[in-house]
Amino acid sequence: MSSFINASIGKKFLVSISGLFLISFLAVHLFVNLFLLGGQESYNLIAHFMATDYVISVMEPMLAIGFLLHIIYSSYLTITNQSTRPHKYKIVDQSDTTSWASRNMFVLGGLVLIFLVIHLSNFWFQMQFGEMEYIEYGGVMVQDAYSLVTAKFTIWWQVLLYVAAAGFLGLHLLHGFQSAFLTLGLYNKIWRQRLMVIGILYTIVITAGFSLIPLYFLIAHYTT
Repeated sequence: MSSFINASIGKKFLVSISGLFLISFLAVHLFVNLFLLGGQESYNLIAHFMATDYVISVMEPMLAIGFLLHIIYSSYLTITNQSTRPHKYKIVDQSDTTSWASRNMFVLGGLVLIFLVIHLSNFWFQMQFGEMEYIEYGGVMVQDAYSLVTAKFTIWWQVLLYVAAAGFLGLHLLHGFQSAFLTLGLYNKIWRQRLMVIGILYTIVITAGFSLIPLYFLIAHYTT
């Protein structure tokens, strides 16, 4: 097992598995964020459930491990590939055979990582260690996560940051989705077209969803 993990194919396998795990997480995260559109009580209750549910609490460290594995091994593979590429002999123009996203996955991943740190400091860190307002629903006191989130989404440069990050994430996903299945040997002739369509649709939903939510609150702020 250790020899497989240490081999290049093993590292690619871990990148693909962790990537698909994070893709699943993004879908869940967007689903939860959509409760923002349902109002203060709706979002606060789902946020409280996510913060206190036992299964979710077990999944959180797994999510952190997934992020770390994806970052470490994808970075290692990128640096290794660049260091072993024979630049001195020939520079090949791949612009006609590969997409811009596929050639810049490392850069896009880095931009997404920078945004993730900002996102965690804005919300997760504040909810865990900051001073939060509480609201009572049915005798249960819950954090007013709704006010924290929507306050950020009334600041134009914060919204611009989130929309830009959603765009970078979308480009990263567009290639990553198909690449993961290719590495796992599932991107064959039968499933190639289907997975391509699924990947494009998934990317559109994730990118549009994470962009439209902050834009909705920004527009509402300036029109009410």
